[in-house]
Amino acid sequence: MQLSGYLADLDESGPHELAAVEERRAALNGLIRAHGSLEAARELWETGSQRLAELDDDGERIERLEAERTAARAAADEAAEALTAARTAAAARLGAEVTAELHDLAMPDAHLEVAVTAGAESVHGRDDVALLLAPHPGASPRPVAKSASGGELSRVMLAIEVVIAGTDPVPTFVFDEVDAGVGGAAAIEVGKRLARLAENSQVIAVTHLAQVAAFASNHLSVVKSSDGQVTASSVRRLEGAEREEEMARLLSGLADSDAALTHARELLSLQV
Repeated sequence: MQLSGYLADLDESGPHELAAVEERRAALNGLIRAHGSLEAARELWETGSQRLAELDDDGERIERLEAERTAARAAADEAAEALTAARTAAAARLGAEVTAELHDLAMPDAHLEVAVTAGAESVHGRDDVALLLAPHPGASPRPVAKSASGGELSRVMLAIEVVIAGTDPVPTFVFDEVDAGVGGAAAIEVGKRLARLAENSQVIAVTHLAQVAAFASNHLSVVKSSDGQVTASSVRRLEGAEREEEMARLLSGLADSDAALTHARELLSLQV
């Protein structure tokens, strides 16, 4: 009688609640097996709910995105046009200034043109920029690499670096025979420009011209020697009388020539 009364007093919904709990546990276990953990399943539920809300709003969202794309394209077009205009103006100035430098570097008839033309669109704009050189009158401007000899190419690079040194400094320059094919006053102009570059950068120049070596703040002599079996090169710094003798040797082939020594001292005085 007591057991029958107890059973009668139990909540009739108890079995149903137990079944619901067991069903929920089974569903959770299934999610854990499918996604690896309960946390991963919850994260998918949250992101999925958010994505579903976005899909429900796709009509208005597409309109907003199209409007944003149109505005972005207009802004990109405006920026690209401004960049092209700035490049075109800078190209004209650069071409004129480099041409003037080339005239002082034994290329009196050379003309450098910086061409800005329409190119493929990228994060850098819509322009192709090319350096074109006409080395003598009547020549059509062509890419520098195709129209300049080795010595001319070095001088073009020197002229460009001199012009842009104030706005785009480079830590170190290396010039190998930049004075090839020049001499006299033109060689002195090469030396002056190398010295100007050296005011803000390290400049290493290989030269056989005293007119260029005279402007070095650190004059190094490279000498090759051989004992018949092994050939070796040595480097030593030249100063004072030893430097004057080397300059005289470069000028005349005679290190002890009084005339060459006088000329060497005159060249070294240009550095002051």
